[in-house]
Amino acid sequence: MEKVYLRPRREDSILRFHPWVFSGAIAQVTGNPAEGDLVAVYSSDGQYLATGHFQIGSIAVRILSFDEDPTAPDFWEKMVRRAFQARVAYGLHGSASTTCYRLVHGEGDGLPGLIIDYYDGVCVLQAHSVGMFKAKSAICEALKAVYGDTLKAVYDKSSGTAPFKAGLDLVDGYLYRAPGFDTDECVVLENGNKFHVNWNEGQKTGFFLDQRENRAAVGRLAKGRNVLNLFCYTGGFSIYALNGGAVHVDSVDSSKKAMDMVDRNMALNGFAPERHTSYCADAIEFLRDVPEGKYDLMIVDPPAFAKHRGALKNALRAYQRLNAAAIAKVAPGGFVFTFSCSQVVDKEAFALAVFSAAAQTGRSVRILDRLNQPADHAVNIYHPEGEYLKGLLLYVE
Repeated sequence: MEKVYLRPRREDSILRFHPWVFSGAIAQVTGNPAEGDLVAVYSSDGQYLATGHFQIGSIAVRILSFDEDPTAPDFWEKMVRRAFQARVAYGLHGSASTTCYRLVHGEGDGLPGLIIDYYDGVCVLQAHSVGMFKAKSAICEALKAVYGDTLKAVYDKSSGTAPFKAGLDLVDGYLYRAPGFDTDECVVLENGNKFHVNWNEGQKTGFFLDQRENRAAVGRLAKGRNVLNLFCYTGGFSIYALNGGAVHVDSVDSSKKAMDMVDRNMALNGFAPERHTSYCADAIEFLRDVPEGKYDLMIVDPPAFAKHRGALKNALRAYQRLNAAAIAKVAPGGFVFTFSCSQVVDKEAFALAVFSAAAQTGRSVRILDRLNQPADHAVNIYHPEGEYLKGLLLYVE
């Protein structure tokens, strides 16, 4: 294992268990480690600090362990089992009403660069680093050991997330399938609501699991209301709203494939067709043409407007324009659930953008709740950057 030596006085963040080593903190790298190789990290005076995956870029090492040996035969099983046991403790695994959850959430579970989502016996893996991509076979074996005979399949969907490097076979496919398992789709339950999930063709791993608790909040407030779900993807918020007693829901997304899945999910849950309308349209343009007061509950859940800091200013302007339109159009006494999943947009910046939007409309607006990601998308206390989803529940007079 090659060694990484830090510059003097650059080890403080590592001693505080932050899981990243930035390239600017490095004084010397012994040998010539390939991207994805394990390296040991040392202070300038030779004190061992941690072990992690080496990579090219501003984050030079993603730390896997501060005290254990990642080359040990049981390392991956130990780490996956810890994540699994946490989901058992949360009451997610084994729940009769919820059969899907995030099993591994990167740094939040001590495995930087790795996402694993669980869908009723199927684990969908996404590697966001070369190191995790190279370890996927060992991770698959760990999943088989942890779930045993209940594991139906392990699907690798890293082609869109792993950094492109020559020599990496970035082709999505199965790492494991139980005998007789031959489908790319299943039906899952989330708080009793039914959803089709297709991990092969769907966005991300097939479903946005991070909005589970926020969807439940919509369900609690939807009774008797007309609901607009913008950027609806496969209709998660829409299903909760209808099961919560909404009079009517309009779902809007620009993806025809997503809207087809919305219609399938509506049929799956047995809703009368007259209670829901699907619109394959640009959500921002659709909102622009909405009559004032037509909807008394809106969900505004756009994709990430900023994926890097260079896009931050434009993203905040976009959040302001979008939220101003929603606040201006919602009926008096209505609710707006508004979100940002852009990691580089922090809670304060997002709240300021929504404040500016409200001020632009001149309406009286209350913040009833601040919304975030659920327990299975845990944030490592030493890595606050992992808190990416933020939202506000607004009451508009």
